[in-house]
Amino acid sequence: MGFMADIFSAFQDHPVRRFDAGKTVLAQGDSTGMLYILIEGRVEVVKDGMAVARCADPGAVFGDLAALLAVPHTAEVRTVSAASFYEVADAAAFLERNPAVCLHLCRLLARRLDAVNKYLVDVKQQFAGHDHLAMVDGMLDTLMHRQPRAHVAPKASTLRDPETAD
Repeated sequence: MGFMADIFSAFQDHPVRRFDAGKTVLAQGDSTGMLYILIEGRVEVVKDGMAVARCADPGAVFGDLAALLAVPHTAEVRTVSAASFYEVADAAAFLERNPAVCLHLCRLLARRLDAVNKYLVDVKQQFAGHDHLAMVDGMLDTLMHRQPRAHVAPKASTLRDPETAD
């Protein structure tokens, strides 16, 4: 079984939700506690009215930032074509129980962060010497050195005792 098959098997007991094209899956500002994993279809992510990403990759996760940061949804997710998703209620609890899904999500988040960093560096290079864009330096510094609002630690039940480790 491949990695994505393993990931999808973690959702086999969760309902599959289908949306027609043009429907909102998650609304910015809502607090649903839901996590959606794309099975098929195409979606766009809209932040403050501006489309910031499109995705058609099976296994893409939506609702993750709200679940991980315990905040309302930070963007709207809407379908561009008919799409189906695994729907997970109580996303935070689900993620605590599923380390393989957490690793998958870590990789997705790392790719997003890498893309944003590359974009910011590109913008900075394009506007080098223009003092009015000094805010890009501040943005890069914030991304690279921002302290988290809350420290995240695994629950004691998920930690391995070094005394009994193989």
